[in-house]
Amino acid sequence: MTAPIHVAVTGAAGQIGYAALFRLASGDVFGPNQPVVLHLVELPQALGALDGIHMELDDCAFPTLVGVEKHSSDNLEAAFAGCNWVLLVGSVPRKAGMERADLIRINGPIFTSTGKAIQASAAKDVRVVVVGNPCNTNCLIAMSNAPEVPKDRWFAMTRLDQNRAVAQLAIKAGRPIAAVSNVAIWGNHSATQFPDFANAKIDGKPATDVITDHAWLKGDFISTVQQRGAAVIKARGASSAASAANAALDTVKGIIRPTPAGTCVSAAVFTDGSQYDIPAGIVCGLPLSSDGTNWKTLPGFQIDEFSRSVIQKTVDELLQERDTVKDLLP
Repeated sequence: MTAPIHVAVTGAAGQIGYAALFRLASGDVFGPNQPVVLHLVELPQALGALDGIHMELDDCAFPTLVGVEKHSSDNLEAAFAGCNWVLLVGSVPRKAGMERADLIRINGPIFTSTGKAIQASAAKDVRVVVVGNPCNTNCLIAMSNAPEVPKDRWFAMTRLDQNRAVAQLAIKAGRPIAAVSNVAIWGNHSATQFPDFANAKIDGKPATDVITDHAWLKGDFISTVQQRGAAVIKARGASSAASAANAALDTVKGIIRPTPAGTCVSAAVFTDGSQYDIPAGIVCGLPLSSDGTNWKTLPGFQIDEFSRSVIQKTVDELLQERDTVKDLLP
């Protein structure tokens, strides 16, 4: 009998959490033969909604779902006990008139206690994906407050940006999504991030050879990907939920499944200063690959003068965010 994987999802009753839970339970992420126990975590005032979600999970009759636990965010150590994966979806959203630095300061203390709880009670092989924004710096805060959990177990989500960039390149080239590969996201999951077209491939050819409108690549392509979240909010009156949940699960799958040759997966990871002249000590989007057990930063991506200038802007933002929360980093 295969031992179950325990997966915690914070903000489980929110739109992103709700969209992710049923795919986690169904076998879509960990496979049709892997039992899963879900740990649903919510604010005390939202615990009633978890009862309804539990009912729905039961009503789906997923063979792979072998348990559901419901926990208050007031007791994160109990919520994360024995968990192999923790998806940190819940965070305070940015409101009208709020500066990014304000949001960082509000969410920072939440991720301080979250990191401590993960270290105290999660499984020894725990891996953490931070979705709640600003996810790069929230990840840095949580990681810094869980020093016994290896730093290569922590990821902030840039896969949503990668998926958005792939779609835009496919549309522009008039090719299917599957034709586009090797699209990296550098830097912060914010309006400064750099969707790397220069190293991307379309049907195995350089994207810059297939899409000859280089002004579009350097202009509208980048800005469309950077501003896509705001465009979704304007169009539907609410932030990205289904696509964000999908990207969070794509992140997990990208870590636990071998990366096809000639392509990369995108996630933000802790930097040690040895890759691409990115300074040490931030959680930065990089091109990665996995063998299904261990991941690495992919070498060999060409960084021209234009790319370097855009990457520098997003790295500078991450350094500024780190300075903003330096008192929360032990």
